[in-house]
Amino acid sequence: MGLMANKIFIRFFQDADAESLLDLHLRNGEFFQKYSPTFGDDFYTLDSKRKYIANSVKQRKEDKNYSFGIFLEDNGKLVGDVSLYHIFRGSLQKCLIGYSLDKQYNGKGYTTEAVSLAVEFSFNKLKLHRVEAGVMLSNIGSIRVLEKAGFHREGIEQKGVKINGQWEDHQILAIISDNN
Repeated sequence: MGLMANKIFIRFFQDADAESLLDLHLRNGEFFQKYSPTFGDDFYTLDSKRKYIANSVKQRKEDKNYSFGIFLEDNGKLVGDVSLYHIFRGSLQKCLIGYSLDKQYNGKGYTTEAVSLAVEFSFNKLKLHRVEAGVMLSNIGSIRVLEKAGFHREGIEQKGVKINGQWEDHQILAIISDNN
């Protein structure tokens, strides 16, 4: 299953993506780590990527997490990921969204397209009412991505996520479905 935008498409990860996912994380480890929780050494192994993909399939079947790869439309290269996770049903009908993109492709609009596709999926296929994101205050580019995708700022979560050993404040943004 793939969702198309102008220059990228997103689709669920498959077993065959493990090596490309490892390569993406190895090439961008330092770049991603500036804004992400600390990963253990085993994060950067092929076995961990295979387990991640297998777990993402399991969690998708359980309606807990939907993880997509971001691929270039012209050559199919994996350049990032976007995930809908911490899905709440019942009276909440919401989830969180997270994403990362290979640093060499920043500034091309790919992340905004991928986020927009994932939000569309969350509203149209999953019938969610709300998608939320938390972004470190210093990550201006990521805040811009979300605002271009239609998210609005709601407030600051103080010391909400530990990144590189420090509790960091996060800008909370959200988008709400008009139909659900």
